[in-house]
Amino acid sequence: MTVSPYPRELLSTQQMAFADRLTIESGVPGLDLMEQAAAEIAQVTSQILQKTSGRRVLVICGPGNNGGDGYAAARRLRAQRYKVRVVSINPVTELRGDAASAAASWPGEIGSAWDADFQGVDLVIDALFGTGLTRDLDERAIGLVERLNKWRRETGQNIVSVDIPSGVDGTTGGIRGAAVEADTTVTFFRVKTGHLLLPGRLCCGKLVCAHIGIRASALASLAVDTFVNEAELWRQALPTPQIEGHKYSRGHALVVSGGASFTGAARLSALAALRAGAGLVTLASPSDALVVNASALTSVMVRPADGSVGLSALLQDERKNAIALGPGLGVSETSRQQVETVLAPSDYFRACVLDADALTSFVDDPERLWRATRAAPGPVVMTPHGGEFARLFADLTNAHTQLSKLEKARAAAKLSGAIILYKGPDTVIAAPDGRASILPWATPWLATAGSGDVLTGIVAGLLAQRMESFLAANCAVWVHARAAEIFGPGLIADDIIHTLPAVWKEFHQIIREGV
Repeated sequence: MTVSPYPRELLSTQQMAFADRLTIESGVPGLDLMEQAAAEIAQVTSQILQKTSGRRVLVICGPGNNGGDGYAAARRLRAQRYKVRVVSINPVTELRGDAASAAASWPGEIGSAWDADFQGVDLVIDALFGTGLTRDLDERAIGLVERLNKWRRETGQNIVSVDIPSGVDGTTGGIRGAAVEADTTVTFFRVKTGHLLLPGRLCCGKLVCAHIGIRASALASLAVDTFVNEAELWRQALPTPQIEGHKYSRGHALVVSGGASFTGAARLSALAALRAGAGLVTLASPSDALVVNASALTSVMVRPADGSVGLSALLQDERKNAIALGPGLGVSETSRQQVETVLAPSDYFRACVLDADALTSFVDDPERLWRATRAAPGPVVMTPHGGEFARLFADLTNAHTQLSKLEKARAAAKLSGAIILYKGPDTVIAAPDGRASILPWATPWLATAGSGDVLTGIVAGLLAQRMESFLAANCAVWVHARAAEIFGPGLIADDIIHTLPAVWKEFHQIIREGV
């Protein structure tokens, strides 16, 4: 099972700097934190060198505390009898504070990084720029980074980055002109959002989060609202069947189908909702698609529902408490009216998942959708992929091109009043109250037609069981990705549904064992 090796909280670079400062103000010397960081870097580096039978290390240092970590790590590796060279992009006389003290403790020469020779080097430690980088690299630094990356590709040797690959923005995951392509990144205390967001995530290689003496109590002062999407985040909220329960106690999901030529997507969502644990699932089908849908389904009930009037009639049953619509629905005024029918104020609790055509139908008038989502009788989860997000939130996307995916998702959630499940290899989930998460791992096998329709159904199935909406979206994304990981090559959307029981079995086995 894929279990996140990282602490649950994700920090911005500003939050991390504040945690550092709080720790130092509490009486822990900054140099002690630097030495502990250096010990972790040296340990990871030594483990890699032992596996590759390497002995020669080049440490490239920058002007700040990231460079200071590099000097201290170099000294420790030298004490372990590795052949270590240190180069810097600036004169040592320009260093200040703890970085200057760390450089002064290095017993060897310090060369210039600008003309450093990589020939014969077995491993490079990138200690140029850490998560505090706030500007693009200049032309000279870009040249150095590109030369380092070229060496790595041509020799197959390893790069270990300190804190974050130099050139990656620690908050947004953006590339500041160029970025080091690390094999391993050693960061400290907590993972930063830039480690998990693309494209920075692709530069990090294996991510190691080391504890260096910053107290966990510092988190209380940080107002952390961004999290790693892993099982510990949501498993306490996951509904589990009770011996005295029955199908209605597990909720009744309703999935809305499109016309006769576009029924497969809704059927995928319906079956996924059932596999996600909903006690009952009904497919609302247009009359012209009734035979097609009924002949293809057994465990899912099929009922006629033409347009918003037919859908409204089905919704009179208050037990239908989670509605999914969008997959294969069609882009039309009829679809808009169906969405508005589902979201209309009601005396009954009703959660809703909107995907695909249910979103695209409102591209020309998104405010019409926002009015409906804000007034909905229960939580609303929207599940756009990148293209759908850009079309639906065009004003947000075009006016704020520098925002990260995380920041865009948060803004969209606040604007719409809905949970935003922004799909992709770095899936971000954001709630209107500011909570957000990032999936720390993904599998390329999910890039197949219909996988998003399955995800929509899983969310609906969990919402039908009254799982809290933000946590339900997180759980759905996690189990969806895990099912694809288990199945692997050759995956099609149907396989995700068929593999869900294996995911649930694996998950509940871990709970029973108390892991």
